[in-house]
Amino acid sequence: MSYLTLTGINKIYPNGFHAVHNFNLEIEKGEFIVFVGPSGCGKSTTLRMIAGLESISKGEFLINGKRVNEKGPREREVAMVFQSYALYPHMSVYDNMSFGLTLQGVDEDVIEEKVLATAKVLGLTDYLDRKPRELSGGQRQRVAVGRAIIRKVGIFLMDEPLSNLDAKQRVTMRSEITQIHRETGATTIYVTHDQTEAMTMADRIVVMKDGYIQQVGKPYDLYFNPVNMFVAGFIGEPPMNFIRAGVKNGSFSIGSNTVNLGDFASKKVADRFEGRTVVLGFRPEHAVLVKGSAPADSVVLKCKVELTELLGDNTNVYIDIEGTNSILKIDPHDTPEMDSEISFAIPYKYIYLFDNETEECIEK
Repeated sequence: MSYLTLTGINKIYPNGFHAVHNFNLEIEKGEFIVFVGPSGCGKSTTLRMIAGLESISKGEFLINGKRVNEKGPREREVAMVFQSYALYPHMSVYDNMSFGLTLQGVDEDVIEEKVLATAKVLGLTDYLDRKPRELSGGQRQRVAVGRAIIRKVGIFLMDEPLSNLDAKQRVTMRSEITQIHRETGATTIYVTHDQTEAMTMADRIVVMKDGYIQQVGKPYDLYFNPVNMFVAGFIGEPPMNFIRAGVKNGSFSIGSNTVNLGDFASKKVADRFEGRTVVLGFRPEHAVLVKGSAPADSVVLKCKVELTELLGDNTNVYIDIEGTNSILKIDPHDTPEMDSEISFAIPYKYIYLFDNETEECIEK
């Protein structure tokens, strides 16, 4: 039996708004699970239902096989880290970290031992006497994390804990939270809208949209085997490119570009979409500039360069393919001139096909 089991979980507010629809998920003990999706997709609401801060309208939530729908946050033995840190401004770092243990009546010697050990792990030893206002954003976030992990509970819940940090601090805190998870072995559920955080930290990712789960899987699976256009476009930076075209006589045309569907798709798929619109998807890094003869087993497309962004290790090339905008991610030494006409190839093995109506992945 899984450690956490969510079956048919729904959240319906009194005004009738249905925030979470039929959420089903099993989480093993010690897993690091990330809920990811755009604002308003239901990820934080789901986390708050797990924490006991929101009631569950329908469905059942089990912890270690026991129903906890009616139990409060303290009875569920969870620790939560909020986006706003939620530190007590009048208390020192030491007092903020020890507050929960003090309320539990833990002996002062034990509290001191736990605080010092936790502060050492988080690099806060020299800041224990300071107030939150005297700390940087990254230091305040470490205090919030420390206050959670010091309780030694089995479940950590984190609601966009890095969103208030700058880019450099987020990178540092990502690695620190991942390391803390390895050391504590606690089951962790982490909410973010940042797909980079999801990809780099998660054992498994839950992608949500409009209150529904779109796909659950390991980062590799979501990146290379997305089930629909939403997942394909949300996971990856820059996102996957999509080109729509109607199929006629087994081929689809994008202006002067004609692509034979049968070269990379099964005959069954080609026949099924005859006379219909399909969506060709490819990731920016899989495009290869064509300088001479076209590489074998590839689709070749002509386009116009609209903008280039040199990022050091690569260049993002923004292109126009007969009115469709896309992005190529190429070697910076091959950066083309703006407004120039270029050709690029997409190897067959990196082409995705989606149904234009359902947006589901047809074939990869």
